[in-house]
Amino acid sequence: MEIITANSNPKIKNINKLNKNASFRKEEQVFIVEGIRMFRELPFDRVKQVFVSETAYQRYGTELPEKGITEQDRRLVVVSDSVFRSMSQTKTPQGLLAVVERYHYTMEDLISVMDKRENGNTFLVLESIQDPGNLGTIVRTAEAADVTGIIIGGDSCDIYNPKVVRSTMGTIFRVPFVYVDDPAKAVDRLKEHGIVVYGAHLDGCDLYAGKLKRNNAFLIGNEGNGLTDELSSKADCLLRIPMAGQVESLNAAISATLLAYEAYRQRR
Repeated sequence: MEIITANSNPKIKNINKLNKNASFRKEEQVFIVEGIRMFRELPFDRVKQVFVSETAYQRYGTELPEKGITEQDRRLVVVSDSVFRSMSQTKTPQGLLAVVERYHYTMEDLISVMDKRENGNTFLVLESIQDPGNLGTIVRTAEAADVTGIIIGGDSCDIYNPKVVRSTMGTIFRVPFVYVDDPAKAVDRLKEHGIVVYGAHLDGCDLYAGKLKRNNAFLIGNEGNGLTDELSSKADCLLRIPMAGQVESLNAAISATLLAYEAYRQRR
C-alpha cells in the first residue's frame, strides 16, 4: 500500500485548497470532514476520499472495512503523520479526514419534511450570520431542539467552512438546510404553508409571556446589526429574550438556541 510522504503531492495540495477556498469547495461540490467522531457519523455513500495518517491507520484501520473502505478501495489514501499535520485544520490532528459530497436541499425539500411531521415545526431563518462558530453551534442546536430546517441568507458564512463543520459535531449530516438569495421571499413561502413567523428583536414582546404557535419560524439577524428592516417587517410578531443586568444583547447562536428550545418545550 502506497503511503504519501510529500506535501507537494497533488492530492495533498487539493485538500489544502479545499480547506481554505470556499469557491473551490463549491466548484468541486465537496467539503472536508476531520476527526474520528465526525468520521464515525459519516454517511459513507457521500464519501469521495478518505485520508488516514500512518498512526491513525494502525489505531482505527479495523473500522474502515465496517464503513465499506478496504485497502483496495481507491478512495483510501494513507499519508505520513507529518503530511497529515500539514493538511489538518486542528491543533491536535486525529489522523482521519474525508472528502464528502455536498448536500443540495431546496425549499421544496424543507416543506416536504414539514408536511410529514405531526408534532409541529420550527424553522430558523438566518440573516447575514458571519461567525463560523455561531453557524456551527446553530446547526448543532437545531438537531437537539428538533428544528425542522434552517434557511440561510446567501451573504452568511459558508456552512462548509471547516470551522463550521467541526462546530456542528456531525449534525450537518442530519439537519436540512438551504441557502437562499432572498430570505424575505423564503419567509413568504413558509407563510404560505401556515408557518407563523417570529423575529428576534430588542423591541419585541417578552419571549416567555405568551404561547408560541405550533408551526413557527424564528428570524435571527446579523451578530452586530440584528435583523434588517426588510426581514423584520416579515415577522408576524417580534420577540425579545429578557435579560438581567446591563447586557444589551446576546450573540446569534445563543439567541437561536433559546428561541428554538422554547418552541421545543412548548411542543412537547
